[in-house]
Amino acid sequence: MLGWIGLTFGVAFGSAIIPLISIEVFVIGLVTQQPHISWWWIGLAVAVGQVLGKMFYFLAARGDWHLPAWFKRKERPAKPLTPFRAKWKARLEWVRERCHRHPHWMFGTHAVSSVVGLPPFMFTTVLAGLAGMSSWLFITTGMVGRFARFSVLAASPGIMAGWLPH
Repeated sequence: MLGWIGLTFGVAFGSAIIPLISIEVFVIGLVTQQPHISWWWIGLAVAVGQVLGKMFYFLAARGDWHLPAWFKRKERPAKPLTPFRAKWKARLEWVRERCHRHPHWMFGTHAVSSVVGLPPFMFTTVLAGLAGMSSWLFITTGMVGRFARFSVLAASPGIMAGWLPH
């Protein structure tokens, strides 16, 4: 069982860094093939892996961690902004300014996102960093929300099987 929990943690960590990996599909596959593993352990492994993986984005957005040079775009000569790009740049600046003025809004948004997934957890992770949310609040909110989300997901096949007539 410990090997499966370790693998679950690894996939969750990877899915937090590379959003193309679906931890939801992995969890459903795991609980259908290994029903003896407790939903509680699966929820915990996913929550820890997801939050640790998202910490890179959070710290980078907050400015506490600098991305490696190979991860950044190459500097290009500045060219005039198109009206479309100028509009998006202004919107981003508006969001950033709002986040700094109202950091408590980020708590609620991040909490809902960590459970429901809307707005996307990656998006609220970066916004939480831009808003200057404290690391402990980010970790606590993310852990509680992700644990709730993935514990329910891991328990759902067993719950559904109990409801179906034999």
